[in-house]
Parts: sequence; C-alpha cells; structure tokens
Amino acid sequence: MKIEDYGFLSDTQTAALVGRNGSVDWLCFPRFDSASCFAALIGEPKNGRWLIAPTDESATVTRKYRGYTLILETTFETKEGAVRLIDFMPPRGTNPDIVRIVEGVRGKVAMRMELIIRFDYGEVVPWVRQCGDG
Repeated sequence: MKIEDYGFLSDTQTAALVGRNGSVDWLCFPRFDSASCFAALIGEPKNGRWLIAPTDESATVTRKYRGYTLILETTFETKEGAVRLIDFMPPRGTNPDIVRIVEGVRGKVAMRMELIIRFDYGEVVPWVRQCGDG
C-alpha cells in the first residue's frame, strides 16, 4: 500500500495511520515518541495491525473526513450491501483511545476483524490468557 492510501487520526498526543483496506497499520501508544503497538506499515501484518473490513476483498472503497474533523469515514460497497467504518481518536482524557465504529448502510455485508498487537515495533508478542467466559 502507498503512503497516500492512509488516513491520519490523532488525539494531538499520538497518531494512527488507517489504510484504505480498513487496517490500522501504524500506532504508537501512548505518545508520538512511544514504541508502536501496530507496525504493519513498516513490515507485515504480523508486525501488528487492527483490521476491520468486509470479507469480500473486491469491495469498492470511498473515504472522507467528516466536516472539518479528523473523523475518518471509509465506505465499503459490495454486491450485497454497503458498510461504513468510522475511525477517530477522541481528545485525550486519562488514557489514549482509538474508536472504530461499523455502521450498516444498506443490505448485508459479511465483515472480518483481525487484531494483532505487537509491542516495540513488531518485535514483542504480548502474553494473552483467556479469562472467565471468554
């Protein structure tokens, strides 16, 4: 993917890059100068990303920012319907946040989600354990 295919999100203390394919491929938490937790931009998906997209990879994609904001709207059109992915980082409270909303526009669209968190520029795999009822 080319750099111009990425949308920019920020809460003024850190930033994320979101590809046209619905993948957050770059994000440093909690600040700009922190090590990344998503680094697919400089490596591969296994270096960390958060993908939300239709299972139909031939979907047509349109993007825009809402008004004069950094709220990014990515619309995926498939043969069966359309879905909008809304991404933003709200102004910072105590902790940084990235918000991703999937909004059905029309019809039915099968979606997939892949969350690969890798700290320190894709080098460190976090410990994960299942708790409670899953």
